[in-house]
Amino acid sequence: MIEKLVLATRNRGKVAEIRELLEGFGIELLSLEDFPEVPEVVEDGETFEANARKKAGVVARCTGLPSLADDSGLEVDALNGAPGVRSARFAGDHATYTENNEKLLRLMKEVPFEKRTARFRCVLALAFPDGTVQTLEHTCEGRITEQPQGENGFGYDPLFFFPELGKTFAQISRSAKGKISHRGRALRELKQLLVSNSQT
Repeated sequence: MIEKLVLATRNRGKVAEIRELLEGFGIELLSLEDFPEVPEVVEDGETFEANARKKAGVVARCTGLPSLADDSGLEVDALNGAPGVRSARFAGDHATYTENNEKLLRLMKEVPFEKRTARFRCVLALAFPDGTVQTLEHTCEGRITEQPQGENGFGYDPLFFFPELGKTFAQISRSAKGKISHRGRALRELKQLLVSNSQT
């Protein structure tokens, strides 16, 4: 059974979300804040899976502990899948959430609501110091709003409208988001994977 797991991120929003979803599972969750010596991993993969595998592998090797990396992002159909793997850097390498959202809204300005379909995609990679890596992938379908709505969440949450609830991800609580989101679904599958690993 895994006793310690390093979350291969310095993104506090992701860390908080993952901690909440894995709470009470009996695993001590650490993040890269606990390992300042681990180098920044360049996310230069062409896919979410490539980036997640790379991040998890580097962190597992550097820390000697199992590592969980999440690479996720937004795919907008009207933009041929952009921002995709560049979701965090859509408006530039050091862009803020607001700058990324503003760029997305500018590009979507003339797109009618019925064609504003999009999805969040999440790939989790669980890597071990011996080089073993397991991956999981989940998506969540929605639409892009015409303006930001809500104060919760992070990233593109204020623009991602979830039709079943009639709200954006930024208009619902983190626990409600965890029940339906791409990351929540992937983490629930990860729990099952961790249970099955502990029984073999």
